[in-house]
Amino acid sequence: MNPKILIPILIGIAVVVSLASMYSQSEPMSVPSYEIDFTYSDVDKIQEILAIQNIRMSSPTEIKDHTVSQYCMFFDGNTQKFVKYCITTALTSSDGNPLGNLNMGGSSDTPVMALALVESHRLLDSRVSEIDFIFQTMIETLVCDCWDEKQPGGFESVKSWLDAAEKQYLESGETTIKSTIDGLDEKQITLEITVTEKSYLWTLIVTK
Repeated sequence: MNPKILIPILIGIAVVVSLASMYSQSEPMSVPSYEIDFTYSDVDKIQEILAIQNIRMSSPTEIKDHTVSQYCMFFDGNTQKFVKYCITTALTSSDGNPLGNLNMGGSSDTPVMALALVESHRLLDSRVSEIDFIFQTMIETLVCDCWDEKQPGGFESVKSWLDAAEKQYLESGETTIKSTIDGLDEKQITLEITVTEKSYLWTLIVTK
């Protein structure tokens, strides 16, 4: 396993179809206030849970130079946000193949966002179950273990949300779709599916 496999966030021009809210062009970047209540130590909890499904996660690597925005950038409404400090981990499947990254950023003391980026060569393949488990683990650890009760957006499970997004993506013919769940434990959860030259990228971002 190569713990230094890093997949930066792709920032580019894309036509976006949203399931829950429309994507807007970014405004000038601003520094967010750090009020989120999960911590960097939650990475250890996620690592333990992912190991149950033989998904390996490397020890965190700190990113404090000018590349921080490539790994821990997010949007608050129409405003592009960046952070001063970011950690990144590499995700690897049980067969040793790289899956992607799980990143968390904010100040050096407190994170304001967490992001998982998983690469899939085809949408409808066995990796979908790994994506589902990674994203569900992130939500249950960093947001709440309450999806089944709340059913945000009318989706009975995280998997049903992912399935709906995948279906919408395949039917849209667009490069990127984005779906946002607001208000679950006062946090925002954003799902994005986008295509690159050789693969599909599934991104989940948790912010407050």
